[in-house]
Amino acid sequence: MSENKSHNLLLGYLLWIFGFMGAHRFYYGRQISGTIWFFTAGLFLIGWIVDLFLIPGMDRAADIRYRSGAKDYSVAWILLTFLGWLGIHRFYLGKWITGLIYLCTGGLFLIGVLYDYWTLNGQVDEINMTGG
Repeated sequence: MSENKSHNLLLGYLLWIFGFMGAHRFYYGRQISGTIWFFTAGLFLIGWIVDLFLIPGMDRAADIRYRSGAKDYSVAWILLTFLGWLGIHRFYLGKWITGLIYLCTGGLFLIGVLYDYWTLNGQVDEINMTGG
């Protein structure tokens, strides 16, 4: 078992339920395939079903790639997934100005939310690296 447990396997499986949209792939830092899943309904649901068996490996890889710290990846991803258009995840990360912008503009017209799906792991990792 990895000492650095940055991602949560149970959350990975919960996001897999929405996996035909790529949520679990974005969570584990696989933005390109997450985007493909988003636009192809999980590779026409076939890739989505295969991912049921691949999630444990994705979880281990994310634990190796990203460092745990003051900010929890799972909390940030839950906030982004369900309240991203309100910017709540940005407030959680201490990004008050962009949080307010997202709050007033519907996640910067949802384009900002899509941007955060691509970059959230890196944002959390950077904060954890600096001890924030």
